[in-house]
Amino acid sequence: MNTLLEALYDNTSLNTLDLYSNGIGIEGGRILANFLCKNTTLTHLNLSHNNLGSEGGEALADALCKNTILTFLYFHDNNIGSKGGKALANALYKNNRLNTLYVGGNNFGSEGGKALANVLYKNSTLTTLHIGSNNFGSEEGKALADALCYNTTLTYLNIGYNNFGSNVAKALADALCKNATLKDLELWYNNIGDDGGKALENALNKNTTLTYLDIVHNNISFKLKSNNPDISIRQ
Repeated sequence: MNTLLEALYDNTSLNTLDLYSNGIGIEGGRILANFLCKNTTLTHLNLSHNNLGSEGGEALADALCKNTILTFLYFHDNNIGSKGGKALANALYKNNRLNTLYVGGNNFGSEGGKALANVLYKNSTLTTLHIGSNNFGSEEGKALADALCYNTTLTYLNIGYNNFGSNVAKALADALCKNATLKDLELWYNNIGDDGGKALENALNKNTTLTYLDIVHNNISFKLKSNNPDISIRQ
């Protein structure tokens, strides 16, 4: 890691760095975060599956408060937990450059989920957000749905595998009746059921911007239909 970072500090042209599954760990995460505070060229970074933990997540969040170059961050499966999730949410209030964030499988839980939902009211740069498999529940799902009623920048949202249930699906359906920017919504493995499916189907007949909806593995017994010819539904 030290050898790599020495090379990175000296490099003035690298814009993409993929460190997927390299066993970086907490200390390596801190070192990389320090590098990001100073780097002026990197726009795409993949740190997924590196077991950075909450401390590594907090260090990276602090770096995002200072970095003004990075636009794409892939940070799946690092188990940063609720503390890391809240730190990341705080960074998104301050960072006005990042537009693509993949942070699925990080066990954000209730506190991290609500913190991220609150960000969506105010953040005006994120267009792509993947927060699937983060151990959210119905409260976090409803908070995210409410935020979607006001957010005007997100075009892609993945909240799959969070066991939201039908009530969250109904809240999301209501949000889709109001949101005019989201194009891709992924809701796989959320136990939506028929009631949630019907609510979503009704919303699809009012929403004119969504072009892709993924509701695979949601215990819906009927095929959703829409009068919008431009939408693709994966079921």
